[in-house]
Amino acid sequence: MMDRHHPLSASFHGSMRSRDSSSTVGSDAREKIKDCFRKFIAFMFTQVGVGALVVCYAILGAAGFMHIEKDSPDKQLEEVRQLRVNCAEALWNITITNNLFNETAWVIKVDQVLKVFQNNITQAIHTGYNGRSAEDIWSFPAALMYSLSVFTMIGYGNIVPKTVWGKIVTIAYACFGIPIYVLYFCNMGKVLAQTFKWLYITAHECSRRDDTLFEDGEMQPVKRKITVPSTACLWVISFYILTGTIMFGAWEKWNYLDSTYFCVISLCKIGFGDFVPGANIADSAGGSHLKLVINFIYVLLGMGLVAMCYNLMCEDVRVKVRELREDLKNCLDDITLKITVCMNDTKYYHQKNSRNVK
Repeated sequence: MMDRHHPLSASFHGSMRSRDSSSTVGSDAREKIKDCFRKFIAFMFTQVGVGALVVCYAILGAAGFMHIEKDSPDKQLEEVRQLRVNCAEALWNITITNNLFNETAWVIKVDQVLKVFQNNITQAIHTGYNGRSAEDIWSFPAALMYSLSVFTMIGYGNIVPKTVWGKIVTIAYACFGIPIYVLYFCNMGKVLAQTFKWLYITAHECSRRDDTLFEDGEMQPVKRKITVPSTACLWVISFYILTGTIMFGAWEKWNYLDSTYFCVISLCKIGFGDFVPGANIADSAGGSHLKLVINFIYVLLGMGLVAMCYNLMCEDVRVKVRELREDLKNCLDDITLKITVCMNDTKYYHQKNSRNVK
């Protein structure tokens, strides 16, 4: 048996200790990495983390769609240009052939060529042609608004992917983005609802300091369960829509009805796409891009307010239903008691009359 003081034994035990220490250090590093990852996941499911995740997801999607759509040639734009050239050549050939000799034939043939050109252009417009190149369409703010319209399910439709990879990435982007948006909708609604409820309760308590009652000979404040009424939620949404109406009406030169219409269909996630800031007017590129960014912030914050009002109105409805149920229960108890008393009185009178008759 080898002596522990032997040089080989000492080197063996030293190597074993070094292996144990290295394995311990490695396991500690792995545990630290796992702990950091768990903390990161937990943070991403908080209110701040979900909001940052939505913004980062939109920015990442905007960069990806810009890269895919800008670097691919627009075949439809080239086809429309070729249609225009072919139409001009056909008109020129008809003019050379018939203009000097047969005016009626010239009019008929020109009308046929123009009708074909008109049908081709109409078909191209239905499939997304708007006369602008991919570089003009897919700016960063426009791609940001496209990303927002995908995972929030608004779907304005003024910008659509035309490449195969753009359509594939849109499908995957929507599948992962919609759950993230739902998580943002729920978390942001809770945060804003708690904040607004605290402000409302604070203002309510400040305005009702004189509501006191006597209890055991002492003055004590009245304690009531305070909920935010549904009318307050409607006022908040109305004020937000009014702000967007004035803002977009001044920028886009829309009338107030069209501005209100745009704000409502955006916050309700209808998104017809007939009104989009920075897309339907002749404006500088910088001004158009700024309006798209502000529209992105307006819609994202507005949906948080919609979630807030939804939570507060649900709480108000639950409280009112509970109170109504208690009132109905008390009413039924009173009716039951009155019926019982009435029946007892009737029975007593019958018994008394029967005794008198005897």
